[in-house]
Amino acid sequence: MRTYIRSHLKGGTYFFTVNLAQRNQNDLLIRYIDELRNACRYTKQRHPMIIEAMVVLPEHLHCIWRLPEGDDDYPMRWRLLKSHFSRQIQKNEFVSDSRLRKSERGVWQRRYWEHQIRDETDYQRHLDYIHYNPVKHGYVDKAVDWRYSSIHRWIKLGTYTENWAALPDLIEQNWG
Repeated sequence: MRTYIRSHLKGGTYFFTVNLAQRNQNDLLIRYIDELRNACRYTKQRHPMIIEAMVVLPEHLHCIWRLPEGDDDYPMRWRLLKSHFSRQIQKNEFVSDSRLRKSERGVWQRRYWEHQIRDETDYQRHLDYIHYNPVKHGYVDKAVDWRYSSIHRWIKLGTYTENWAALPDLIEQNWG
């Protein structure tokens, strides 16, 4: 059996994808967006990090975190964030036998995807991926229309325009 070895770079910048356990029928993350924001604040207060970008969809999220110099412990931050969020919401999710044996809730998938950002091109590609995700999944026609996205901050910074990743513009650019 092959073991996955996570990348650890002290002070590194990482892209993450984190999913709910029941992705097919869950809007938990946007229904409890304030609780998710609280869990992020709670985690950042105890273990600082910079959330460079984030998009929250109904059943999963993507983000880029930059960790402080000398620190590579993103797994502990994810445990803290997930557990704090889970404690804030009502218990009504399906819980598997294996989770019951370990006294776990069934809110989050145990695993998550992590990718260490290598350079500016890699950073920009992941930043675009994050902000395009609501369009990709069909929730909105323009990235700016998704409320649960850091694109609004990046537009103010001048990185994106209001029409970036708008479906009519994308169609015109690529097939017009």
